[in-house]
Amino acid sequence: MTTEITTPKALDGERMSEAALRPQRMSEFVGQEKVKESLSIYVEAALKRKEPLDHTLFYGPPGLGKTTLALLIANELGVDIKTTSGPALERPGDLVSTLTNLKEGDVLFIDEIHRLRPLIEEFLYPGMEDFRIEIRLGEGPKAQTITMKLERFTLIGATTRFGLLTPPMRARFGVVERLGYYPTAELKQIVLRSARIIGVAVDEAGAEEMARRSRGTPRIANRLLRRVRDYAEVKADGVITRPVAEAALEMLNVDEYGLEQMDARMLRLIIEDFSGGPVGLSSLAVALGEEPDTLEEVYEPYLIQNGLLQRTARGRVATPKAYQRFGYEPPADSGEQQGRLFTDV
Repeated sequence: MTTEITTPKALDGERMSEAALRPQRMSEFVGQEKVKESLSIYVEAALKRKEPLDHTLFYGPPGLGKTTLALLIANELGVDIKTTSGPALERPGDLVSTLTNLKEGDVLFIDEIHRLRPLIEEFLYPGMEDFRIEIRLGEGPKAQTITMKLERFTLIGATTRFGLLTPPMRARFGVVERLGYYPTAELKQIVLRSARIIGVAVDEAGAEEMARRSRGTPRIANRLLRRVRDYAEVKADGVITRPVAEAALEMLNVDEYGLEQMDARMLRLIIEDFSGGPVGLSSLAVALGEEPDTLEEVYEPYLIQNGLLQRTARGRVATPKAYQRFGYEPPADSGEQQGRLFTDV
């Protein structure tokens, strides 16, 4: 079984390191227990029936393991996987070679599937349902269309924006799984496992400190581990203890709540410049010099889940917890005001 990963450039050292940290079997994957249990059943049933797995969709915030699960499914099924992403597919011709070269049961993984062009979606529909594609030859009234049969394959899609998928596309997935943020205990296991793989000495307390500040996200936990390792090699004889982790994370501007510099800037801006909100996403993006999509997809989910930010119909609002985090006195009417905002939603 081989795994083919299509990328525009060769993986650099950092990304190769990230790939090396990925588990090779489903049993090695830490966290997402309900998702793993369901997938294990579906995979075993498909193997018993000697059929391809149903088309599968993973959704949730970035960095939680959607790509890793797709690779693990292919490993468990003993088939090849080919990967691409929604933005990379500009016309149907970009998919023809890939689809026609898939063997029985192979996996096609499309990351950021919500960013597929409508033309590509429509081209995929008969491939997903009837395992055939229609190719148009030429232009104009004399153009011909030929139908090509495909081997039965499994499409695995991953998205951070489930709501942006069109209803016809969502309906074509037989398995839909949501990935959630990880608790500190599971992230600690991931940090300890990754430390063993990359050969860095870390004690339980140091691993827990990194896990606690990883925003519930394995990708961030592994990134922090690599940076703290660099700090430990230069400043602490290569051993990561809690004090070493704390010093390194302070240098990286990652506080004890896992808030990074942009998180703090965003919350302070709402409190100091917009009187706690509500403030519209576009205004916030302009004030911070960031893209609205970046704020909405990367920063807001963690702040909302941790009760520091509220998203309302009128805009973003800092919570009393956010005021307290930065040493401000929450407005006396903050609870009453937020109640009115939710009434407006």
